[in-house]
Amino acid sequence: MICEFKMAKGNEKLTMRIAQHNILGVIEQQYLPVLEHPLAAIEQAIKSPIETPPLLELLQRKQPQSVAIVVNDVTRPTPYQLMLPPLLATLRAVGIRDDQITLVIATGIHRPNTRAENERIFGREIVERLRLISHNPDDDLVNCGVLSDGQELFLNKWVANADFIINTGLITLHYFAGFSGGRKSTLPGVASREMIEYNHSRMNEPGCSSGSIATNPVHKTMLEAARIIGVDFILNVVTNSTKQIVAVVAGDVEEAWLVGTEICRQCSTVTIAERADVVIVSAGGYPKDINLYQAQKALEHAAQATNPGGTIIICASCAEGYGEDVFEQWMDEAECWQDLFDHFERGFELGGHKAFALARAVADKQVIWVSDLTPAILENIMMDHAASLEEALDRVRDKHGADYKAYIMPAGASVLPIVSK
Repeated sequence: MICEFKMAKGNEKLTMRIAQHNILGVIEQQYLPVLEHPLAAIEQAIKSPIETPPLLELLQRKQPQSVAIVVNDVTRPTPYQLMLPPLLATLRAVGIRDDQITLVIATGIHRPNTRAENERIFGREIVERLRLISHNPDDDLVNCGVLSDGQELFLNKWVANADFIINTGLITLHYFAGFSGGRKSTLPGVASREMIEYNHSRMNEPGCSSGSIATNPVHKTMLEAARIIGVDFILNVVTNSTKQIVAVVAGDVEEAWLVGTEICRQCSTVTIAERADVVIVSAGGYPKDINLYQAQKALEHAAQATNPGGTIIICASCAEGYGEDVFEQWMDEAECWQDLFDHFERGFELGGHKAFALARAVADKQVIWVSDLTPAILENIMMDHAASLEEALDRVRDKHGADYKAYIMPAGASVLPIVSK
């Protein structure tokens, strides 16, 4: 019997046909019911938040003259056309004008959003009415104090100087911060390059892994930064692999976020009995596969389900290529995976950390890409190119035999396999 799967690549869906006897299992998010009325759920979360008074009451108490709303960049598919209107309505209800509100796009070290991307994400009306600032990690920064480990905390001036700060975003698994969302909008979202580099340099310490919080030093520094700057309120959502909202949390930057992480953990971690020789994964389509820098997250998860010496087939457009200059430089300079481990040991460099993470995940595995990346780029990153899923599957049969066993991961960036034994 032949089974058929749709694998996202950019904005298209590739059809994959595979024999049933080759399928060890399908690894996808656990089912949680989609919110039937997501806008009403967002409005209710703002009125009945976790561990803070309602947003309206907070605003009435503080009477801010300036408000910074920290929002995700294009690489995080966040439903802002549902999330922002209730927030803005609450601000207007206490007399806050549009010219007192700044949307700060938490780019970290990513490129700025384009005007077209902002209109698609936030809607043309908001883009035309409100001030939108793409964070620059090298400019317009303010010293906000010193962290407990002695590091100086420099953050975006529009956030640091605001009377009231609202962090918004998406709670998903993150390969070394544990989860995105909450405090991560502050650090790395609107932090200086030096602060981001310092925090990311700890990614190889114990506790820094997908879904890990309790002993995660990267998370703890992120949270401390958000507390120092005084984040007043958060609004975060958890979505499924089709970008539909399954949960909304609002309120305290830590306590509300923790509730969201448990919901995310419930739907985004899957226990498997064993690893497989083959894993076929999609990063989840645009924008999760906008570039190599982002698609790496799907490889990180797929690698958890793949035996050493096994093969990962990944569908990911990566239309923007590498996505970060230092990442590209590290890959250009490496002649083997060990070069990247050695480079990381010699000294951490922001952007290069992604090359190290890539090496850590797949150095003992073959990776075949079905993507818009050129064969030359893939050779440069020590991986293989296939013109189609059919060609990639032919190579798997040649290597592992006709009776190979494979896991299918239609949305690899959104689900973490955990081996039970």
